[in-house]
Amino acid sequence: MRYRGNIPGMGSWILHRATGVGILIFLLIHIVDTVLIGWGPEVYNTVMAIYKIPLFRVGEVLLVGTVLFHALNGLRIIVFDFWEGLMVHQETMVYAEIVVFLLIWLPVAWHMLKPVLFGGS
Repeated sequence: MRYRGNIPGMGSWILHRATGVGILIFLLIHIVDTVLIGWGPEVYNTVMAIYKIPLFRVGEVLLVGTVLFHALNGLRIIVFDFWEGLMVHQETMVYAEIVVFLLIWLPVAWHMLKPVLFGGS
């Protein structure tokens, strides 16, 4: 079975589902680490110390990108739900979404990664 539609539309469809799963996994991890407070401050503080590793900061940047893409793509889908005539412009809207995503995410990613790249907190 092969998809016979356009690549940008199918790509955003796949990424929307993948980012949704990624957000779900993050939420489950967040619930687990919050529950750890019930096992005492030592256990909770140990887990929180792991989150200070630079690799986790990179993960946070990816999480922000995941949430941002999922939100922007969801808004694009909502626009199509209300104005079906825009479907002929789907490819253009996908590219516009990518531009908006990059304009928002790149400065945020830079700001979040500065402490990892140049030291500091």
